[in-house]
Amino acid sequence: MIRFGTGGWRAVIADDFTRENLRLLTAGLCRLMEKEGHAGAELCVGYDRRFLSKESAHWIAEVLAGSGFRVVMVNRASPTPLVMFTVKRRGLPYGMMVTASHNPAIYNGVKVFTAGGRDADETVTGKIEAEIAGLTSADVRSMDYDEAVGRGVIREENPTNEYIDSILAMVDTEAIKGAQLKIALDPMYGVSKTSLRTILITCRCDVETIHDRHDTLFGGKLPAPNAATMVPLCNFVVENHCDLGVATDGDADRLGVVDEKGQFVHPNTLLTLLYYYLVKYRGWTGPCVRNNSTTHLLDRVAAGLGQTCYEVPVGFKYVSAKMTETDAVIGGESSGGLTVRGHISGKDGIYAATLLAEMLAVTGKSLSALYGEITEQYGELFFEEADFRMTESRKAELRKDIYEGTLCPDFGKKIDHVSRGDGCKVYFADGSWVICRFSGTEPLLRMAAEAENAQTARDYIGAWQKLLAL
Repeated sequence: MIRFGTGGWRAVIADDFTRENLRLLTAGLCRLMEKEGHAGAELCVGYDRRFLSKESAHWIAEVLAGSGFRVVMVNRASPTPLVMFTVKRRGLPYGMMVTASHNPAIYNGVKVFTAGGRDADETVTGKIEAEIAGLTSADVRSMDYDEAVGRGVIREENPTNEYIDSILAMVDTEAIKGAQLKIALDPMYGVSKTSLRTILITCRCDVETIHDRHDTLFGGKLPAPNAATMVPLCNFVVENHCDLGVATDGDADRLGVVDEKGQFVHPNTLLTLLYYYLVKYRGWTGPCVRNNSTTHLLDRVAAGLGQTCYEVPVGFKYVSAKMTETDAVIGGESSGGLTVRGHISGKDGIYAATLLAEMLAVTGKSLSALYGEITEQYGELFFEEADFRMTESRKAELRKDIYEGTLCPDFGKKIDHVSRGDGCKVYFADGSWVICRFSGTEPLLRMAAEAENAQTARDYIGAWQKLLAL
């Protein structure tokens, strides 16, 4: 079964992630495009550094070519936002990226993008799934990759320069040059090195890089920029007296940050910092958007700046859709993904990192000093989270009760309201909150909580653990 989650279709390699399933998925998209009047259209296809990613992109391109579509194949492992940018810049109806983003190395997957370089929403992915359901392997048409290249049906290109130039055009390069920043970069064995290093060096930053070789096992760690995986970068920043440390996940759409003290900066803090900077220092106006598992400090900052913060379900397609609807300045999530108005409508860790460099240069302040400026005005909230691995049977057992039923711990304090639109989120009368929901990309039950102190947030999660016997 091919089922799209919050971040595309992902599966374990050699289990469900197979050549046959990739061909079926692509054939399903081809049928949908034909029904939508896009027969013969051009698509952009890209891939990251994961095991079988390049081969999988070629298998996808063969089916597209065999079905009468033309393909722009990015001719090297590249960031997901580069493919989204290319779809938008060239006015293509769809694009495809072979990646499992920040998932463990045993996974791979496919992200589908629609016109404008947007993540395909549930309506589109549902239609693709419906088309796949009516196909068998015998229905899949294909053309040999080399033959298709020879005929010009597949064109191998490198749109990296267009992408880099677009980012440089959106930031204050002269300010960054004047700041002479020293920045440590950790691509986590992924695909951000070329683009991000080129941008930062163009802005005269002194860039030091770790973990940049090609390793499909990601050094034996999860290719996700979080506090646990970024310890080497934290140490490197301190030892080398860097102004900033930046890490990107496997396909470079998510960002992790280390401040000048070598301390991990949570994505909640990063999102709040960038929104505050864009409105307070750049003079932009407009709301912000966050998902239901992201800090409410953003709401306080927005209100303090005379703006509004909107909450949406988990899944960046919801963030980007709400941003378009409200003309928001920034949108993001607590897992490290964010986007800014005027760029692509999806996550881009490379652009976000560049904007951070501009923020330090323009304000002349360190990350810790800027965050102190925010908490002095709006207070501080403490965020805690936990993940629990689930079997399919256990997930099925709990899902209905959590999402549709009345299952909820007794927290022993006043509740303002409860939302079950995406899991179960409890909003307390004092402004704190806790959410319990299933991951859309991994077999995990995720919990997050935020309160005026860390212990209260941990207690909220503990109450769910006790109730569910986890």
